Amino acid sequence: MAANKGKNQSSLALHKVIMVGSGGVGKSALTLQFMYDEFVEDYEPTKADSYRKKVVLDGEEVQIDILDTAGQEDYAAIRDNYFRSGEGFLLVFSITEHESFSATDEFREQILRVKAEEDKIPLLVVGNKSDLEDRRQVSGDEARGKAEEWGVQYVETSAKTRANVDKVPMLTHCLTEQKKAKIIINSIDIDWLVKQHSLLR
Repeated sequence: MAANKGKNQSSLALHKVIMVGSGGVGKSALTLQFMYDEFVEDYEPTKADSYRKKVVLDGEEVQIDILDTAGQEDYAAIRDNYFRSGEGFLLVFSITEHESFSATDEFREQILRVKAEEDKIPLLVVGNKSDLEDRRQVSGDEARGKAEEWGVQYVETSAKTRANVDKVPMLTHCLTEQKKAKIIINSIDIDWLVKQHSLLR
């Protein structure tokens, strides 16, 4: 019985999502919330941690593999290797730190350089720490403007309150599937998407 279970697990479709952004923006906190429903407030710089979760999308069980990468400049060369294996990317910044928002330009350029042979890269811009509205330095309009300029979606999240945490990997998966099917959709109703897809708890 155990052997069959292992075989079924290995046969599930695997979608690799890369978490990218400056240090301290909450990439690890977002990942841990999605994986384990827990909030870790203490910040410890990450080199690279990989997490895998089985979910149900469009009635089909799949595995989402999330790689939480380091945001520090010292790890820029290492990130190239991780980016090559990525199918979708979550470009994360903190709405309380404009510098992290500006840094998304450089991270995006690195992704585009590494994935230069691909026509359309599934990428989602994520403004984290939406619970700290009183400390906001990046307006929603400014973030949406950049996302529109890049032709991608923008979502605000809070790892602390879990706001939109489940939506982000689902949307990235949706964009990845669109690319595989060679379908281009410029706008996706995120709330509708969540109603159509349920997580396997």
